[in-house]
Amino acid sequence: MKGKHQGVQKRLLEINPRALYMPCACHSLNLTLCDMAKSCSKAITFFGVVQRIYILFSGSIKRWQVLLDNVPNLTVKYLCNTRWESRIKSVQAIRYQAPQLRKALLELQRTSNDDPKTKSDAKSLVTALGNFEFLVGMVIWHDILFTINMVSKKLQSEFMCIDVTLKQIEGAISFFKKYINDGFASSVNIAKSIASDMDIDPVFPVKRHVIRKKHFDETNGSEENNQMEEAQAVAKESFRVKYFLVMIDVAINSLTTRFDELKSFGSIFGFLFNSKK
Repeated sequence: MKGKHQGVQKRLLEINPRALYMPCACHSLNLTLCDMAKSCSKAITFFGVVQRIYILFSGSIKRWQVLLDNVPNLTVKYLCNTRWESRIKSVQAIRYQAPQLRKALLELQRTSNDDPKTKSDAKSLVTALGNFEFLVGMVIWHDILFTINMVSKKLQSEFMCIDVTLKQIEGAISFFKKYINDGFASSVNIAKSIASDMDIDPVFPVKRHVIRKKHFDETNGSEENNQMEEAQAVAKESFRVKYFLVMIDVAINSLTTRFDELKSFGSIFGFLFNSKK
C-alpha cells in the first residue's frame, strides 16, 4: 500500500509508526509497465491495436482458421490486465510475424464481403500494421517486455532473497538507462528491415510539410527532396521525444522510486533474508 503522505500507508503509520511498507518486486515491475503504457497516447493506441487484432480473429472459428493458415507458428494472445510482463507473448507474435499477420488481415478483408464490420476492422488493422510508427513501437515494446519478463521470472524464484532482488531491480534500471541512449536507433533499423519484408515505406508519418526558403542555385527537384528529408527528420525526432523518451523516463523514475523503498526495507531486514545466509 503506497501513499506515505496522505494515503493508506500514512493512516497505518499514524496508528503504528513502526509498520513498514514492503513493495512486491514483481508487482512493482507490473506497475512500471502500466505507467509506461499510459505515459502517452501513442503507447495507449499501440496496445489497443494489439488487442483489436486478437478480438478480430478470435471472434469466430472461420476467422481464427484464416489466422492459422497464414501464421503457423506464434498466435496472437489476449492482453492480460494484471500480468503485464506476460504481454510479451502478444507482442512477440506480431513482432516476428508481421508480414504473415498482415497477409491474414488482407485475406480477411478480401473474403468478408458479407460481413461489413469484419471487413472494416480488417482494413483498419491493415492500415495500422502498415504504419512505420507502429512497427518501431512494436520493436521497442518487444525489447522492453522481453527484458522485464526475464527479470520477473527470476524474482519469482523460491530462492530469491532481498539482496538478489535488489540486484535484479538495479539491473532493470541499468537496462533502461542504457536503452535510452542506443535503443531508439537500433529499433528503427530493425523496423526498417521488417518494413522492407512487408513492402512498406520506412518513413514516419508527416502531418505537414516543412516550408523552407528556396536558394537561387537550387532546382525544384532538390528543393522538394530537401523538404521531404527535413520533414522526415522532424517527424522522427518528434516520435523519439514524445513517445520513446517519455516512456523510458517514466520507467526509470517509477523503478527508481520503488527501488528506494525496497532498499529501505532491505537495510532493516536484509541480515535475515540474504543469499549468503
